[in-house]
Order: sequence, then C-alpha cells, then structure tokens
Amino acid sequence: MTDNAQLIESADELEQVLEDLQKIDTFEPPPSFREQARIQDEGVYEAAERDPEGYWAEQARQLHWDQPFDTVLDDSNPPFYTWFADGTLNVSYNCLDRHVEAGRGDRVAYHWRGEEGEERDITYADLLRDVQLLANGLKDQGIGKGDVVGIFMPMIPEVVVAMLACARIGAPHNVVFGGFSPDSVRERMEVSDAKALITVDGARRKGKAAPIKREVDRVMGDLGALKTIVVVRHTNTDCDMQDGRDVFYDELLAKSKPECPAEPMPAEHPLFILYSSGSTAKPKGIQHTTGGYLTGVTATHRDVFDLRPESDVYWCTADVGWITGHSFIVYGPLANGCTSVMFEGAPDYPAKDVWWEIIERYGVTIFYTAPTAIRACMKWGVEHPNKHDLSSLRLLGSVGEPINPKAWLWYYKVIGRERCPVVDTWWQTETGQLMIAPLPGVTTAKPGSATRPLPGIAAGLVDADGNEVKEGTGILVITRP
Repeated sequence: MTDNAQLIESADELEQVLEDLQKIDTFEPPPSFREQARIQDEGVYEAAERDPEGYWAEQARQLHWDQPFDTVLDDSNPPFYTWFADGTLNVSYNCLDRHVEAGRGDRVAYHWRGEEGEERDITYADLLRDVQLLANGLKDQGIGKGDVVGIFMPMIPEVVVAMLACARIGAPHNVVFGGFSPDSVRERMEVSDAKALITVDGARRKGKAAPIKREVDRVMGDLGALKTIVVVRHTNTDCDMQDGRDVFYDELLAKSKPECPAEPMPAEHPLFILYSSGSTAKPKGIQHTTGGYLTGVTATHRDVFDLRPESDVYWCTADVGWITGHSFIVYGPLANGCTSVMFEGAPDYPAKDVWWEIIERYGVTIFYTAPTAIRACMKWGVEHPNKHDLSSLRLLGSVGEPINPKAWLWYYKVIGRERCPVVDTWWQTETGQLMIAPLPGVTTAKPGSATRPLPGIAAGLVDADGNEVKEGTGILVITRP
C-alpha cells in the first residue's frame, strides 16, 4: 500500500501548512473513517449516562467470569467502592487462554523489535506456553496467591510473560521502570514486601550496556522478605548467582510442568501495585484490582482505538514500567486479542527514522505515543517520516501529558496525512483506564483538548473550595465511581 498524500518537503512549507491548519478550530472524523467505525452513534454517551452501572456490567460481561457477578457497584461504604465483588475471574485466562481456545493461538501477540534490529514474533499460544511454565516455576519457588513479585526488566517479551504468570496464580506484581536506579528498585521491593524479583542479566540503551543483575545484587542483599531472584539472559552479561536464591529464567522454565490452570480470583483481588516516582516522599503504591481494572482497560482500549483485533497492528511506544504500558501494551491489547508491536529501543537509535521504519515494516495501523516524543520528531524534521510508507496508519493517539495544538497538528498532518483521527487521552495511574478522550468515529476533535468524558465516566470542575464551576477554569474531578 502506498500513501498518495502530498508530502511536505521543507521547514518553510511545513510552517505555512501548520499556520493554515491552526485557523481551523475543530476537526470532524473523516467521513471514510466514520463510515467504518465501531461506534458511529453519539447516543452511546446518553445511554451510558442513563444507566452507568448497566453500561459497565455490559462491558464486564464481555470478559470470561468463572463465577459471574450479581452485584455491579457496591457503594455502601464510601469512599471505598467495589466493583463486581461477588464474581471471580482470572486476568491471564482472559488475556490468553480464551483466545487460544477460540482457535486464535497462531495470532501474533507481539512483533518484538530489539534495539539492534533483532526480531521475534510471539503468538498467543507462545505466550500461554511460557506463562504456564513460569507460573509453575514461581510456585516451585514458594510464590503463591497474595505474594508480591517485583519485576525490573527492559522492553522484552519476557516482561509480559512475568506479569501474566503472576496474574495466573494471584501474585500481585510490582513492575519498576527499567530506567530507575537500583536504589529505587530496592525501595519499591522493600515497601511492597516483595518475596521475589524477576530481572535480567543486563540491559542496553542506545548501544550502551548496563549490568543490571550486578547492580541489583549491590543493593538487595539484606532484604529479608526477598527469597528468589529470577534472571533472564538478555545480553549475556556475566553475573553472580547466589545459591538458594537466584535462578536463571530459562533453567526455571526447563524444569517446570507445562500446565498451570488459571486460578479464579475474586474481582477485588489485587492484580498489581505500581509506585509513584517518590520525588517528594517515599514512593506511594497504587493498587489495582482484578475485575474493575480489566473491564475498564479492555473497554476503553477497544472503543477509543476503534479496535479490530483480526486486522489491526497496534503500537503503544510507552514503557511497561508505567501505567500506560500496563494498561495499553499488556492488559488492554491482550484482553482484546489484538496484535501489538513492542520495541526495546529509543526513537532516535540507531537512526531518527526508526519509528517510521517500524510502522512501515509491520504495517502498524494504530500508533499511540507521547507529546514529548512528537515534539522531538518535529525538531528532527519531516525528512525522517517522509522516507517511509505510513499509509497503513488509520488512527493516532496521544498520552502522558497535554499535547499543544501545534504538535497535534504536526502529528495529524505529517504522520496521519490528514486521514487519521487523533485521540488525545486523559487519565491517571490512579484510574488505570482512559477517562477523557474522543470516540474517533463520533467525537469532533479540538487540537490541544481531550474533548469529553468517555461513556460511563462522570467528570466536572470545582474551585479550591469544592464548589462546582460551570464555565472557565477549575480543578478536574471525577464525580462518580
């Protein structure tokens, strides 16, 4: 497929085009997109507002429940609310087994691209096999329901295996961003009372190697709760292995039993803990539970990205160590059964066109990245995306921070070539799921605005005293569980 849109060749031409586009206040969904969109009727907002519990129950029932729920929302003890509390399910089963059992085991879950250009395709059946092996391996190490497992890894497929293996046996995971220092890892393991840590021998960033296991050993020695460290051989970096505590990932899987049935978990059972940055105080742990979280990320991933799992190739460029990676690299995409791209490297290594080369290589249809990255690409120039056929793209997304109108318009024009809706998404680590964003086949987009709350979400503005602000500037609040 080729892109017939006229390419912008010079910085002067680009400035003129962006100046002209800035005169346009809003952008309707392209007619060709609207006609094939999953959601075309704006009435979905009103229907969800009339019966929000019914709306979320409908979304939840699209998952597999071992014990179906009767109660949707229990709001009898505010501010402590529970969702689907009398139901049981397993996240790993919903992300893997049900797709394999439906005959989709050969579908690629991830096209993985290493920093130096290595490629691996991992199918749903591949993931299910390795997740069961690792889950049994963790159980052999004494890990069970309720035990916290730390994960400190780069963007490699094994990080997904580790997360889903934990979910399979009810062990909440605590993933630490791969760019954090060993001291930060130790602090998060200590405050979460982690019983095991899954890490790598070494990691790489822009051609430079880091001896991760050696750095971890330097700070973990006296953590009494930490009984096991599982080490993935990623860079073949030499590392010491402590007898009785350390085990290589491949050796653990080699001696594990192949079948590990997914254990049904109460909907309110903790799925994971994710810690804040700790820049002003000790890191604060945010805990997400099983049923409500999986319902939210599955529904919002499907609807905001207009997902077609049988044909889309979706790429979120975030790191798994942040909530965006948890929700929209791992749990949302896998629960929806789609094919994703996972990239180990940086957007400018080995060259500044590597993202656009990957989009062309894998036929990416949905691309989700951060405004900071978009602004960096703007600075590098249009010659880099212009080298590549980006005609596979049909939807663009923005996440992580507000996107300024000029960056939105550059993204829309240079990458989307005016045919791809841009979904600007607002949410938080605390929410786990998208909260305010366009529905791309319905919502009129405004550059720099996340537009309106999604169906089932109620939001408003208040002043510093908590009084409702009808118009103007205020504090954004979510007004309903």
